Amino acid sequence: MKGCQFLVAVLYAAGVVSGAESADDPKIRWRQEARFPVVDLSGETARQVVIAEGTPEVYQGHPTTVLMADGKTIFAVWCINHGGKAGPMARSDDGGKTWTRLDDRLPPGFRKHENCPSIYRLIDPQGRERLWVYSAWIGRFGNPMPRVMSEDGGQTWKELPPLGQAFRCVMTFSSIVRLRDGSYLGMYHRGPEGADRAPLEVLQTATQDGGLSWSPPRVVARVEGKNPCEPFVFRSPDGGELCCLMRENTHKSYSLMMFSRDEGATWSRPEDTPWGLTGDRHMGGYAKDGRLVIAFRDQAQQSPTRGHFVAWVGTYDDIKQRQPGQYRIKLLHSFAGGDCGYPGVELLPDGTIVATTYIKLWNDARKHSVVGTRFRLEETDARLKTAARAR
Repeated sequence: MKGCQFLVAVLYAAGVVSGAESADDPKIRWRQEARFPVVDLSGETARQVVIAEGTPEVYQGHPTTVLMADGKTIFAVWCINHGGKAGPMARSDDGGKTWTRLDDRLPPGFRKHENCPSIYRLIDPQGRERLWVYSAWIGRFGNPMPRVMSEDGGQTWKELPPLGQAFRCVMTFSSIVRLRDGSYLGMYHRGPEGADRAPLEVLQTATQDGGLSWSPPRVVARVEGKNPCEPFVFRSPDGGELCCLMRENTHKSYSLMMFSRDEGATWSRPEDTPWGLTGDRHMGGYAKDGRLVIAFRDQAQQSPTRGHFVAWVGTYDDIKQRQPGQYRIKLLHSFAGGDCGYPGVELLPDGTIVATTYIKLWNDARKHSVVGTRFRLEETDARLKTAARAR
């Protein structure tokens, strides 16, 4: 008890604790955690590439991306309006520096698909590569998980039947990971009877044939009093474990995470992430030096970048041990509060990281745009060291 009293006295002296707060008040912890280092790249327009510019009438929303095996070709898909209809697609042949629209190559029915289309590159047991774009529904929650597919590297596309009522969802697959046997695990979320309302739960399903068919979905995360959603699943550096980060949609505390040592057959009980990973719609990967770069909409309590598009830099062990990590990067500034995020993150062979999101980039009449920003960890590491020396 005396130790706690001493800590409170120190925090009072530092101006950290008010008379209404106690040593175990979460606000104290959040205030301390909010001192986590930040490197700000958001004002550096030379890094930014506008893939689809918003207008006073058109809102460009919710992109995802996929990097092809050549390490330079990137596809992006998104929707018009917030969670609106699909239709747009673009391709970059130079690692995200320039883009070509492909809307007219897609089946007409794709424009009827709704809510946050997501694109994936899957390889079947015979080694055949397919590109898939899944969406949430057609019509108001009808025809769950409609999809289009390309078998020729995105040159031509065809529409396949929706996955169907068993796959009712709020949003389609927010991540897909390859398992050791060559199959793929897809994860997504839904509310009661598939509706977009609390309580939310996370489900998973698997495909053995490269995305043509999927196993019956099953619930893998349900948390009393919380709303886990938008799962991002990825593999540990040694390949032996899966980690799943989840948005927590009450936004009252931290995001959630869980782990599997048996390829998704069972999962640990969901627990809080580190403060620095608290956000919406995580997506990322491993940089060349083995560190993780995970981008998302910042929702951390008392964060100076809350509501903006950020990336967390750290190691897998930082996540596993619930350690803070190394630093965060403010990638883009949102002029629409927390209405941004939903990223694609691609790590190129030369170490460049291409993070793509939707965001109100300008403080004018233009609505949201789809924007990519490019950076390297060598740059942000150097910025962090310079800032540390200046203090």
